[in-house]
Amino acid sequence: MPAGLLARLDARDRSLLLKWSLGADASRRHRRAWMAITGLGSAAVTIGAVVIPWLAFPALRGASARAGLALALSHLVIQIVKRSVGRERPSERLASCAAIANPDRFSFPSGHACSSLAVALAYALAFPALLPPLVAVGLVVGWSRVVLGVHYPGDVVVGQLIAAATVLTIGG
Repeated sequence: MPAGLLARLDARDRSLLLKWSLGADASRRHRRAWMAITGLGSAAVTIGAVVIPWLAFPALRGASARAGLALALSHLVIQIVKRSVGRERPSERLASCAAIANPDRFSFPSGHACSSLAVALAYALAFPALLPPLVAVGLVVGWSRVVLGVHYPGDVVVGQLIAAATVLTIGG
């Protein structure tokens, strides 16, 4: 990709982040609500969403196994891409951004956006009636990363595309 195009994409990503992220004047309640939403993409929650159904509901083991495989494979892809690209987090470049601590130093692509959507899509394929709420939660978790200033919008979109590609590759 030409350097000029990358610079323009990066500038647009930064501009959108500044427009969409919480400002310093955001209420504590508003910030806590977004932090709770972003927590749904944490390792504890996404792994729990795989393990608990596996252990508690034998009838869900097939769906749970696919969700676990999607989570593991997408995480592997995310980590390879993150370390290959090495994009700094917004808070490293824009002091006004991060509303929460960064989980690591790399921004691209978003692991939270990927993991939450990978698990959601895997279960949505197994239970199509639940597709709208599951996908909505996965997408909102990704959006929370931008709102909280720890990812650029492009990081989230690519993380979610990795999740979708992984789930589609695994199949239902």
